[in-house]
Amino acid sequence: MLLKMTKTIHCLIVDDEPTAREILENHLQKIDAVKIAGSCKNAIDAFNKINSENVDLIFLDINMPEISGLSFAKSINPNIKVVFTTAYREYAIEGFDLQAVDFLLKPISFDRLLQAINKYFNENVVVTSKPDSIIPEKNDYFFVRSDRKMIKINFDEITYIESLSDYIKIHLNDETIITRESISNIEARLPQQNFMRTHRSFIISLKAIHSFTKETIGIDDHEIPISRSYKDKVLKRLDNN
Repeated sequence: MLLKMTKTIHCLIVDDEPTAREILENHLQKIDAVKIAGSCKNAIDAFNKINSENVDLIFLDINMPEISGLSFAKSINPNIKVVFTTAYREYAIEGFDLQAVDFLLKPISFDRLLQAINKYFNENVVVTSKPDSIIPEKNDYFFVRSDRKMIKINFDEITYIESLSDYIKIHLNDETIITRESISNIEARLPQQNFMRTHRSFIISLKAIHSFTKETIGIDDHEIPISRSYKDKVLKRLDNN
C-alpha cells in the first residue's frame, strides 16, 4: 500500500537486535512521509530520545533485557503511539490491550510495515487537505504461508476467516487455507470497506453475506456468530448497507 501524506511522521526504532533495527531503518527510509527520529537498543536510550526529539510513533520490540517493551510502553506519554514488534506471537494480546496501533511479527516485511504506517495515519492524523491525501495502491490480494509455501489469497475469493488458537482458517469460494497467523494481523491487511470483524475469532466478507440476525450472519451453509462486544458496530453497518 503506497502512501502520499501531507504530514511527516517522526518514528523511533527501539530494539536490542542490530539486525532488526537495520531492517526497520531500511523499510522506513523508503517512505517519504516518515522521518526516523532515532534508533535505540534499549528502553533507557529510547526514554532519553523521546525527551529530546519529536516522536510520533515508536516501533517497539517487546522482548528486551532490563526493561521490556510492554513496561516501557506503559510509562510514556499516551500521545506517542506504539507499534509492537516481536518474534513471539503470544505477546500479541497484551500488546493490543495497551491500545497499540499494530503488532508486527518478525521478520517484518515492507508491505506489512507500510500497512502499520497507514493505520497510524488513518487513526491519528486529521486530514485537512484534499480527499486524495491518502492514495492506496489497489492491491487485491496478499500472501500467507501455508504448507511450506506462500499462497496468494485474492480478497474477492474470501468468504470468512476463522481463528483457531495460533492458526487461522481462510475460507475461500472453493477451498480453505490454514496458516499460522493471528487474526488481528490478517485483519490489518484486509480492505476495511469489504470486510468486517464480527467476533474475536471471525472476520466476514460483506459480499458473501446472504442473511443475518442480531446473533448470527449467514454465509454459505455456515452461521457466523456476532459477539456482544461487536454487535452494535456490526448491526449498524449492516443496517446502513
